[in-house]
Amino acid sequence: MGMTAMIITTVMILLLNIISKKAISDREKASPFECGFDPKNNARMPFSVHFFLIAIIFVIFDIELTLLLPLIMIKEISSPLVLMSCSVSFIVIILYGLVHEMKQGSLDWSN
Repeated sequence: MGMTAMIITTVMILLLNIISKKAISDREKASPFECGFDPKNNARMPFSVHFFLIAIIFVIFDIELTLLLPLIMIKEISSPLVLMSCSVSFIVIILYGLVHEMKQGSLDWSN
C-alpha cells in the first residue's frame, strides 16, 4: 500500500512538473550571467598534470606517515626489536617509493 502510494505520488509530481513548464528555455536564459558580462571563453582553467602528480604523491606520503604513527603505541606492547624492525622496514618502503618517483621524473619541476 505504501509503495504504490509513493509511486503514484512520484508519477504525479513528474507529470505536474512536465505540464506546468511556464518558461521555455532558450539560449539567452541558459547562459551564465555574471555582473552583466557575457562569458567569452570556457570557465575551466587549464590544469597542470605535473602539479596533480605532485599533489597525489603528497597525499600518498601523508597517508604513509599516518600509518607510521601507530608504531608509537606498539612500543608499549611489543619488544624493541620488533618495533625497530617494523619501523625500519616501513621507512625503507617509503624511501623506495620516493626514489622511484625521483627516477620517474615526477618530482622534477624543470619540465
